[in-house]
Amino acid sequence: MDPSTDVKPARLTRSLLGRSRQGALATLMPQSGDPYCSLVNVASLPDGMPVLLISRLAVHTKNILADPRVSLMLDERAPGDPLEGARIMLAGTAQEATDDAELLKRRYLAAHPSAEEFAGFRDFSFFRIVPRGVHLVAGFGRIVDLAPRDFLTDLAGAEALVEAEPDILAHMNADHADTMNLYAVKLLGASEGAWQCIGCDPEGLDMQDDRRTLRLDFPERIATPGALRQALKALADRARAGV
Repeated sequence: MDPSTDVKPARLTRSLLGRSRQGALATLMPQSGDPYCSLVNVASLPDGMPVLLISRLAVHTKNILADPRVSLMLDERAPGDPLEGARIMLAGTAQEATDDAELLKRRYLAAHPSAEEFAGFRDFSFFRIVPRGVHLVAGFGRIVDLAPRDFLTDLAGAEALVEAEPDILAHMNADHADTMNLYAVKLLGASEGAWQCIGCDPEGLDMQDDRRTLRLDFPERIATPGALRQALKALADRARAGV
């Protein structure tokens, strides 16, 4: 990474994991070993691990079941030259959800509500990608490799926050829609819209308005619902004050 840049690699990687809704998934063909690339919809878990909902009829799923090694490329999808924007190549192992399938389902459907109609089909399953590392390109000359410990969100001690996430999102979206819009416009520089909170974790909030996504980072790590309430109030006060 160019030392002259103020880009924070871990934060940028977490932001891409939280904001990305589509990515290029690379798997390995079982007979030839040739790489196979496909476009997939993605979401993320509270720690940042990517989540997929894929059909066993798809070539990429058959490849994963034969060899779970995958790579996933995510980018900012910003206007202009795409090579000037940030992107990551995440290498890891795809794992089918078992005892925590409901968490993956909830997280994925919050990001992709229209997927609910086929999420229950027998041939569809939720998979997480457990990363081995990330290759981040944050623009020309801004390149760095990160280990999982560098970019995954530490959930230790924040179990109560993760467990309360469904209630937190329901409350924020039902009773504080104006505040969500305030965060988006005043703190993140977005235009007004029907912004909703679709995820929270110790490091920040994931927000969405149709196809637009934002990541609101907290000034400091949050571990409990009580601390989250205080942090969100402070952020709202800051937004109203224009600070």
